[in-house]
Amino acid sequence: MNLARFALIATFTLASFASGIAQARPMRNGGKLLLTNGISSLEGASGGGLTPWAVIAGSETSDGIGLSAHGTLVEVKDYDYQSAGAAIGWRDRLEISYAHQDFNTNEIGLALGLGKDYAFSQDVIGAKLKVAGDLVYDTLPAIAVGAQYKKNNNATIVRAIGAQHDEGIDYYASVSRLFLAHSVLLSATARMTKANQLGILGFGGDKHDDYSLQFEGSAAWQLSRRLAIGGEYRSKPDNLGIAREDDWFDAFAAYAVNRHLTASVAYVDLGSIATVKSQRGVFLQLQAAF
Repeated sequence: MNLARFALIATFTLASFASGIAQARPMRNGGKLLLTNGISSLEGASGGGLTPWAVIAGSETSDGIGLSAHGTLVEVKDYDYQSAGAAIGWRDRLEISYAHQDFNTNEIGLALGLGKDYAFSQDVIGAKLKVAGDLVYDTLPAIAVGAQYKKNNNATIVRAIGAQHDEGIDYYASVSRLFLAHSVLLSATARMTKANQLGILGFGGDKHDDYSLQFEGSAAWQLSRRLAIGGEYRSKPDNLGIAREDDWFDAFAAYAVNRHLTASVAYVDLGSIATVKSQRGVFLQLQAAF
């Protein structure tokens, strides 16, 4: 069973379980508004697809413990990416997340001398703390700080292409606000990182081996209680002499099938990846949460 199939099965299983709970007892008052817990980012933190927001995983508020699980597929011109993971949110204050990522080089693996369908993989463990404010109900916007420990599972290869390390830690701070009267969400994140292509190509490089400050932003418009559209931007470091790294963009739609299941689709422009330009394609995700 491949990762994508496993992730989809796990997501639907969790959604079914959560729906059973909701039917067995009434949903208590105070649950989060639909879509305000975000979806799962590529690295597992809750927020947008490309970047975290200052929100905590799951549908529970400060009175409970939330949980989410996701399966993500990104298909671009020459590569494909899969991830699966889960996150737990404690009293809408603390989030712990995990994601396993696989990046398949497909035919390009031959040209790079790695072999057809050579796959890079990485594990990401994250922690996020909401330190002030609230996405909707406080005079302050939600403000959160987080860290993501990343372990690349292809140490020999990433060092051979110029990466200085096969593991690293990203540090970030996010500010997010939903302007409920206008149904508009804005979020900004500042990240300190050494990661090459999220860490999939290692950390640091022959050009740079210092932390650099990167900016990430999201804007979304909620067309209805269940449907939101928007776009994201993520700046990237450029550490490797062998492979230029470009900033990322997307345009997305997220639909709350019900309180526990969200489906997301996006057009993504990831620029140049591992020497190959114009990597554009589609992002698909299913997330279950309760």
